[in-house]
Amino acid sequence: MELVVTLDCLDTEALADFWLAALSPLAYRRSFDAPPYLSLVSEQGPTLLLQRVPEPKSTKNRMHLDLGVQDVDAEVDRLLGLGASTVATDLTEHGYHWTVLADPEGNELCIFLKPEST
Repeated sequence: MELVVTLDCLDTEALADFWLAALSPLAYRRSFDAPPYLSLVSEQGPTLLLQRVPEPKSTKNRMHLDLGVQDVDAEVDRLLGLGASTVATDLTEHGYHWTVLADPEGNELCIFLKPEST
């Protein structure tokens, strides 16, 4: 079995550049590229398949990526520098702290810090 996460987008090339940089600590690289699809793969995570669609994102994502990091603020700053935008900050629940960002096409992702005890 293989887990593939598919993300609809308007511009697969531009979004691939963003996600390759965003996921660089996990060593993602380009793989399958046959329009309207472009896949990003890593030995450390599921395949991220970018699928070109004609319409822009219009509502909240029903599914999104959560990226666990050791320093939320530093990772948020890094991703903002890559073209992400802030959706919500300083969220805390059940001992987790996170920030919600959006990629350059508006797809949400969460940057979280796990509590020390887990």
